[in-house]
Amino acid sequence: MALADLTKQLAQQAMGLATTPAAKSEPPPATAPAPNTGPVFLAQIQAMQKVLKDDEELVVTWSGGGEKIRVMEIFLPSVRVAVLGGLDGNRQTVRLVSAVEALQVVCKVAKTAPGAKPLRIGLVAGKTGAER
Repeated sequence: MALADLTKQLAQQAMGLATTPAAKSEPPPATAPAPNTGPVFLAQIQAMQKVLKDDEELVVTWSGGGEKIRVMEIFLPSVRVAVLGGLDGNRQTVRLVSAVEALQVVCKVAKTAPGAKPLRIGLVAGKTGAER
């Protein structure tokens, strides 16, 4: 009889599972929107420049692919793309277009020569989609 009771109990459980609604699978988590890293990038450079003394300048450099650029201007045509403008080692004008997430720049404070005007990095943010 014990085997019959066990079989009956298993059958009832199976029937119960078949009649109860299946557990709803949770939807996949929504992917977070891409962060607006461009404005954050510009704000950091701006904050570093803001605290400089009159005889100091922020030297921003980018290195890659055998090139080294002294950045003079940063333009954001969108929140995820940056254009760095500056000079290479031969004092040639160079422009670098990159996804902001891929950029790595080095920033350091340097004293200017006596009587020289310190260089300030030009920071330009493009219009966002809502402003266009």
